Amino acid sequence: MTDARVTVVSTGAVRQLPWHGRDVATAIAKTPTPEPVEVGLLGLAGDEQGDRENHGGPDKAVLLYPGEHYAAWAQEVGELPIPGFGENLTTSGLLETDVVLGAVYEIGTVVLQVSQPRRPCYKLAAHHGIGDMAVRTQRTGRTGFYCRVLRPGQLVRGAGVVLVTRPSHGITAAEVHRVVNLDRDDLDGARRLLDHAGVLPQSWAKMLHRRLDGRLDSQVERLHG
Repeated sequence: MTDARVTVVSTGAVRQLPWHGRDVATAIAKTPTPEPVEVGLLGLAGDEQGDRENHGGPDKAVLLYPGEHYAAWAQEVGELPIPGFGENLTTSGLLETDVVLGAVYEIGTVVLQVSQPRRPCYKLAAHHGIGDMAVRTQRTGRTGFYCRVLRPGQLVRGAGVVLVTRPSHGITAAEVHRVVNLDRDDLDGARRLLDHAGVLPQSWAKMLHRRLDGRLDSQVERLHG
């Protein structure tokens, strides 16, 4: 892993976005925030979530998004503002293919633990006005990932991201995303993840068990709303 750091720190308030004739509540439209920012067990001070069932909580307290992805998005859909994916921390030097689930990082006085890759939803499309933005994000694997907060503290832009521990299982956020969201018929991959079920959200482990039983979950509602 190259020298990793935080390039932008952002928070957002819940607002309504139009989507297919209705309004949806979301805090995906975040803006860079005055620093330093206090970080507690449930995330950054002043940050909100429009859907408490699918966003927020201790396992999805902080969303990180690799800033390297913005160049690829610019080629595909045009320049996007940063933060463009609802992330709290835009980073450099820290990709989904680098981070291992359960890895612990120290950033400033905050200690974070990688908990799961982000599963893109239709609110990305509503936010950007690009109808298939969630599908594109999922297909490319440029999803970002969530962390839980092991030690509250303060964050500032430019802070280094220091690896503290990296689990030996080696399962990256990119690999979990591939098995869970893309190659959904990869039952061997599902079994490998389940061999380390402790690194997965409980709901995802249940979903993978259902797949092994021949029951494939639908992604339509999440991706298309």
